[in-house]
Amino acid sequence: MKNQKRRSLLLGSLIIILIVSTPYLLYIYRAIPDDVEVYKTFFGFEIKGGYYKYVQSYVYTFFGKFVPFFLLIIWFITNKHWWVHALIIPISIYLFQIIAVINDSELYYDEIEFIYTVPIGVIIMVILYFLRNKMSVYIQALDLKREMDENMKVPKNFK
Repeated sequence: MKNQKRRSLLLGSLIIILIVSTPYLLYIYRAIPDDVEVYKTFFGFEIKGGYYKYVQSYVYTFFGKFVPFFLLIIWFITNKHWWVHALIIPISIYLFQIIAVINDSELYYDEIEFIYTVPIGVIIMVILYFLRNKMSVYIQALDLKREMDENMKVPKNFK
């Protein structure tokens, strides 16, 4: 029981840290100089501006699509309500837009037909359902524990 509490606390803390750090991802483009077409990172790889010409524009556009996508995935995985399946549609649209941003041969990445998102949505749906099933055990256990704690606090009168 103690190990399960520790794991649940660690997982919840990790999710909170990821959510709190997402606004910083939206402003990461400011760390890149303005007129750079190829940016060398300290991780050892290069980021090229491609269609966007400058790396700063590319990073701004990429994280503008990635942050909502990431938050929607966290919302989908941690949600316990029946309507959570409706989140798959915006998740698949954001994923397709991210792919279009990375593939800089697309000229208008927001004007992509919805039919192309169906195969991507199916793949994402399978992955997210797998993750959600793994997470739902912890969510249900926490709900059950909370309910049991509330029942134990209220004294019952037996006559």
